[in-house]
Amino acid sequence: MKVAYIFTTQGHTVSYKLGKMILPQLEQNAHGVDVVGMFFFEDNNYVLVKGDPIGERLAKLAKEKGMLLMGCDQCCYERNIDGKLVEGAVIGCFPNLYEALSGNMPDQVITL
Repeated sequence: MKVAYIFTTQGHTVSYKLGKMILPQLEQNAHGVDVVGMFFFEDNNYVLVKGDPIGERLAKLAKEKGMLLMGCDQCCYERNIDGKLVEGAVIGCFPNLYEALSGNMPDQVITL
């Protein structure tokens, strides 16, 4: 099964759920599904900034597995982080997300 994650909830969602649960499982090939993409909203985009430990691990994993990393365009522009994202991460809006995933469509989309 293929899934895509959308990170919308503020707080510990990215640092805890992604950083301490999902990402280690992905790195150990123990997550149980293929993650084809991740889309980040609001302050969750800061994880995609170069130098962020979680973001750098995600970038490495995304490169190895062909996983999409996308930050919400307006959220990135508002935070002045466009052009500062980890290697391979892109910014876009829902139409860009749909297009980017169209060649590797997820079976489920999970919003956290």
